[in-house]
Amino acid sequence: MKNPIFILAVTAIIAGTMFNSCQSSATKVENAEEDLQVAKENVDEADMKLYQERQDSIKQFKNESKEKIDYYDARIIELKAKIANKKTNVKTLFESRLALIEEKNNELKIKLAKYSDDTSDNWKVFKSELSRDMENLEKALNDFSKDNVK
Repeated sequence: MKNPIFILAVTAIIAGTMFNSCQSSATKVENAEEDLQVAKENVDEADMKLYQERQDSIKQFKNESKEKIDYYDARIIELKAKIANKKTNVKTLFESRLALIEEKNNELKIKLAKYSDDTSDNWKVFKSELSRDMENLEKALNDFSKDNVK
């Protein structure tokens, strides 16, 4: 009596397993498709967030750079006022050096205003070049101020 019950139980388990495995293949495919769709949506959402963060970073850098360039404009005006009272030969020398500094500052303004490329490689190159140019201009202004004090 134990054998028929045991055989029936084993047969039921095997049949159940086979039935479940047939259903699970179709279910697995559906689940995989759903998971793929969710993953694509997550990637799209992450791309949008990354793009927005990059745009915010660009905007912030441009605003900070514009503030520095405006500060340089103010410094140039101050230096022009200071050298106005110098002797003619010294004044001419200072005016020509200050004109070069002012020209570089205007070039930075134009460069910043014209930038519109959104590729990350170009942005990184642009940002590093503009930062370097602004540092050089600030150094030139500081050096000019030191020379002008003498």
